Amino acid sequence: MNLKKHLSSFDLTALIVGSVIGADIYITPGLTAAMVGPASIAVWGAAGFSALVIALVFSYTSYHVPKVGGPFAFVSKAFGKFYGFLTGWSMLIAEMMALPLFAIVFTRYLHFFIELDYWQEISVKGLFIFSLTAVNIYGVKLGGRVNDVLTITKLLPLVLVILFGLIFLTHNPEKLVENYSPIAPLGWEHFGIAFVLVFWAYAGFEMGTLPASEVKNPKQVIPKAIIIGMLLVILFYLSTNFVLYGSVNWVELSHSTLPLVLAGTIVMGYVGGIIVSFGALTSVSGTSSSFVLGISRLYYAMSEEGLLPKVFSKIHMKYKTPFMALIIQGIIAFFLSLYTGISQLISFSIFNMAIMYFLVCLSLVALTKKEAVFIGQKILPFVGMGICAFLIYYTSIYDKIFGTFFIVFGICVYFFFSRKNTNLQDHGL
Repeated sequence: MNLKKHLSSFDLTALIVGSVIGADIYITPGLTAAMVGPASIAVWGAAGFSALVIALVFSYTSYHVPKVGGPFAFVSKAFGKFYGFLTGWSMLIAEMMALPLFAIVFTRYLHFFIELDYWQEISVKGLFIFSLTAVNIYGVKLGGRVNDVLTITKLLPLVLVILFGLIFLTHNPEKLVENYSPIAPLGWEHFGIAFVLVFWAYAGFEMGTLPASEVKNPKQVIPKAIIIGMLLVILFYLSTNFVLYGSVNWVELSHSTLPLVLAGTIVMGYVGGIIVSFGALTSVSGTSSSFVLGISRLYYAMSEEGLLPKVFSKIHMKYKTPFMALIIQGIIAFFLSLYTGISQLISFSIFNMAIMYFLVCLSLVALTKKEAVFIGQKILPFVGMGICAFLIYYTSIYDKIFGTFFIVFGICVYFFFSRKNTNLQDHGL
């Protein structure tokens, strides 16, 4: 049974923007301010350029392999199922760390409006995860439309912060000079660690390649959507951070758990704090919706290839969506959300994501040995691999040890299911 082609170019661009802009912009600036001060703006610029390079590699690769499963399909085509599985497995581990993280952040921001006890927090996390799961089970078209609305809604508070912030700084130029002087009061020693945290804010563009079988004219739409989506993200991030570090002193930011709310209050008053807080809730919801839609398609693709249990590729008879993959990932995300270590989830996610990005960059080299369709197609994959190596180097020892453990475990999973499928074929099943 085939998936329906309901996603338009606008839907996919919104999916990419929605996947990238999430909780990160609302929490990461405070963390990086404590590491490099106002020089964080340079970190956001460097991470944005690096993410764009890898996103371009993804867009080029998706042109050659416009199949459901994204990175899994790319690497499988280039090097075979084993390496495709490792790519898909690394992505699953990375993204499964993100889904519970969004539920955690959503619940924390909700405290700005409502005080919740422990059991109420658990209930909110469950409602948050399973309501988005239900929407995506009902249909990719509805899931895409919900994501479109959430993406537009969550960008409005950032637009207001940028506009009012620029007006504020225009009328208070001394504030801008004061807050950006000196640019690097703490030096550049922690640039690498800050880069890893900020890069996570740009991750998510890969989600645009996962539902390729549900995209109209994927060869043209996917590359275009990735490039436009990432340029919009970089514009929003750099503009927001320029206003943020210009209007609020870096020391104050480094001690704030809600840095953007602080900036919104300064440039727009108390109402600005409310608007930004509401924007944070919407932003987290939009990103989570994008991830719910995208990750379930990766489960589906790997199951279709016989590399995960067949239950993940079951399609709903009426809605034509991989409903069992959606339900199972929702259950896993809910239980992981009971763990509250945000920084550890981010770092571990980046380690696995960098491995997946590295294999995709390598796959583009293999897929385009004889032809050059796009500008920079020959050099960008190697630049991308260098960026991935940099990211892996600056993750923690904990991430490297446990990340390696999960890769080895994934290899065991692969051989179990590949052997099982071989036995079934030998018996004519």
